[in-house]
Amino acid sequence: MEDEFKHLVRISRKDVDGNKTIEHALTDIKGVGLSLSRSMSLILGLNSTDKIGYLEDEKVAKIEKIIENPKEHGVPEWMLNRRNDYETGETSHLIESDLDMILRDDLNRMKKTRSYKGRRHEVGLPVRGQRTKSTFRKGSSVGVSRSRG
Repeated sequence: MEDEFKHLVRISRKDVDGNKTIEHALTDIKGVGLSLSRSMSLILGLNSTDKIGYLEDEKVAKIEKIIENPKEHGVPEWMLNRRNDYETGETSHLIESDLDMILRDDLNRMKKTRSYKGRRHEVGLPVRGQRTKSTFRKGSSVGVSRSRG
């Protein structure tokens, strides 16, 4: 903690609040959860309860390298968010806009092939087998609407 405090820390195309702890600040990056942020702080030997604004630039660069390719730095494969990709079959980890783009492509592929999940996404119904008798009533136009009067 020799450097001065930074209120905003730029990590992987995202500005992170410097007042947050390391483990919670990294979760502000889309695609990085609490378990991945804790494992990154363990790999780097950082105290995860320290403020991220006090980190040196070299440590921030190391965090960015781990986020770019976590498998090379010893993060287990089950923590990655893109396992066995549909097109390539490889396991990778995506963040921010790359993650949004791939998820949108996956949904469009399911809708195009008219799979069960794709049809449920199109209509706006639950996809993973939840019951619909008493839940999911708002937002979609399924069922009979009552007239108020």
